[in-house]
Amino acid sequence: MSFFKKLKEKFVKEFEVKEEPLEEEKEEKGSEEDPDTGDVVESDDLQGETEVTEEQEVEEVAEVSEEEPEEPEEDEEVDEPVEVEEPLQEEETVEEEDPVQEEEEDSIASKFKRGLAKTRNSFSSKINDLVARYRTVDEDFFEELEEVLISADVGVNTVMEMIDELEMEVKRRNIKDTQKVKEVISEKLVEIYYGDEDAGEVEGLKENPDGLTIYLFVGVNGVGKTTTIGKLAHRLKAEGKNVTLAAGDTFRAGAIDQLEAWGERVGVNTVKHSEGSDPAAVIYDGIKSAKSRNSDVLICDTAGRLQNKVNLMNELSKVKRVIEREVPGAPHEVLLVLDATTGQNAMSQAKTFSEATDVSGIVLSKLDGTAKGGIVLAIRNELEIPVKLVGLGEKVTDLETFDAHAFVYGLFADMIDDYEEEENES
Repeated sequence: MSFFKKLKEKFVKEFEVKEEPLEEEKEEKGSEEDPDTGDVVESDDLQGETEVTEEQEVEEVAEVSEEEPEEPEEDEEVDEPVEVEEPLQEEETVEEEDPVQEEEEDSIASKFKRGLAKTRNSFSSKINDLVARYRTVDEDFFEELEEVLISADVGVNTVMEMIDELEMEVKRRNIKDTQKVKEVISEKLVEIYYGDEDAGEVEGLKENPDGLTIYLFVGVNGVGKTTTIGKLAHRLKAEGKNVTLAAGDTFRAGAIDQLEAWGERVGVNTVKHSEGSDPAAVIYDGIKSAKSRNSDVLICDTAGRLQNKVNLMNELSKVKRVIEREVPGAPHEVLLVLDATTGQNAMSQAKTFSEATDVSGIVLSKLDGTAKGGIVLAIRNELEIPVKLVGLGEKVTDLETFDAHAFVYGLFADMIDDYEEEENES
């Protein structure tokens, strides 16, 4: 089976199979809401889910209700049997986006495709243009392909390694047609990310099986660190976990208020001190509070530590020592947040932080805002630090566990669709 076909079946066809019965069930539930008590119970569950979305998007709902006359009519239309169909359709579209399980299924097929739109449009157009200009695979073809990959911020060292492997694979398979090279490129991108690990399993966040799990977030100002913490707290709470936040960024004005606002929005407790306080003291109180509340997870924010600020790096070491003393084996993840839109600058940040502390994983924010998403591969290949999470949008649910296969699918989605059309025609 071809690699494109495997990706198509894994990330699209499986999702479509799961999606169809869900839609049928919703239609049945909608038609049987009035007579059946069993469906009333199910509608309560759905109401609970819509309440969550109202908390998440209060401002948007308020704006829509003021500007558009349709939503206020929903309350009136409930009593009018003739006009019940329109609001039901609107509610169904909201419900399809909000439940956590459907978000997880949709993330594979749609979120990576949508989040990587800028990278895909730039990368795919260059690949297609290259293939159109070359009918045979030769040295000139590989030289231009090398430039395309570097322009996507895959990284010079990673690109050189990939080109060498591509040339060997093309010779081994005796590939002459440039169209068939697209598939080999996608396959090699996945292999480069996982390296020598044959399993290719998705690396999720580590958890403490014996008690409190602590995640320490680090990164410079402006990369989306606090926002990422809020999104992760929402995700963990949706999974049924009790979450506490510790506002350890006492250096930046407004950082404490920003994290506290996220805590209120998500519905989790936030431990804070006044601005300028000792971050280690805040984290210490956060651990005590998390333990007293029987929290499952404590997420610790830290100041945006600039690479040239040695004192801030020493401060980070102090915070780590406090965590290790209070919870042996913690922190269970030291997550470095990088802004994908900064390209190679993110690489230099990753190198500096990995030298200053034991970074266990990368959170790549704003991946949807860059045309150079290849930085994911450069970080993984050159620094040997796994990308654990990626930000694929501005919604609170747009923080996703990184999957190299899903990443490559999002990168080659258009080519995969074209490939399927060609297969069907033949």
